[in-house]
Amino acid sequence: MWRGDLGVRLYCNMSSRDNILSKIKQNQPELLPLPDLSVLGTEQYDLVQKFTEILEGIGGTVLEVSDFEEIKKYIISNYPINARVISTLPEFSESKDWQIADPHTLKDADFLIIKGQFAVAENGAIWLTETEMGQRVAPFITQYLAIIIEKSAILPTMHQAYEQMGSAEYGFGVFLAGPSKTADIEQSLVLGAHGARGLVVFLV
Repeated sequence: MWRGDLGVRLYCNMSSRDNILSKIKQNQPELLPLPDLSVLGTEQYDLVQKFTEILEGIGGTVLEVSDFEEIKKYIISNYPINARVISTLPEFSESKDWQIADPHTLKDADFLIIKGQFAVAENGAIWLTETEMGQRVAPFITQYLAIIIEKSAILPTMHQAYEQMGSAEYGFGVFLAGPSKTADIEQSLVLGAHGARGLVVFLV
């Protein structure tokens, strides 16, 4: 008697469910066209100034340079002479062995210099793929990170950024903005929590 009663209740519940779902299907709203997003990023403002303002606001440093020689002088002046500097750019590194070696060999990397594909003014993010990184762990395991960006490669918003990416194929990619930081523990800001503790962006 109890089992039969339970079966009736289950059957009634299923019937009620089907009835509700059926009514929902019969009362679907009309399909509307997607909003026009072409207006995003059409505002007229200085992209370099906006990018600099946002990135420095989240702990990064932005420097405008004319060539790689200025970058080399900055590195020599601001980092120890015996620091382990790695780079995917031949102008800054004589060896590419680290790019094919065990990622654990980068545990003592002090400074990584790479070139980003493009940057986003609205949030200070820079788009990087494994091609630029050399090793996907490199930007996160190094103590300090330098990224070179061409001024003409700064886009207004993430909308233009995704359009720029399009359907390009890549194994790994990331939008990186600012040095690694967290304030989750006792609301105390910690730099380098899970990545580079310093980021400098060279605009050329």
